[in-house]
Amino acid sequence: MNSDDRVPISSDNAPAAIGPYSQGVAVDGWVYCSGQIPIIPADGSVAQGIKDQTRQVLENLGQVLSAADCDFSNVIKTTVYLSDMATFSQMNEVYAQYFEVPYPARACVEAAALPKGVQVEIDAIARKRDST
Repeated sequence: MNSDDRVPISSDNAPAAIGPYSQGVAVDGWVYCSGQIPIIPADGSVAQGIKDQTRQVLENLGQVLSAADCDFSNVIKTTVYLSDMATFSQMNEVYAQYFEVPYPARACVEAAALPKGVQVEIDAIARKRDST
């Protein structure tokens, strides 16, 4: 594979990358979405509280998926990073509102720290459906 096989995915409706990475990359029908944090794109502020942060993270992730002509039903795998595993059930309550059966595979880990001091970050891998 060369760099021509990879298509960068970007949405103005999601926070801009804060480092040398793409919001997402598509290759061979797969879409790899970078981790999203709860930055509100309109003003750059950070949502407060684990439920609102989770909602904002998933809204941001949804915008990146949309830019790749996907949605949450295309997601095969996510990784959830929490700054405190004690917030798992609250995060999970909001997360469940975005996905339907069959749910994507998922890993959830506690991280010592997340960018900008947020409580949650989520990345995703999606697969585009054949258009035939």
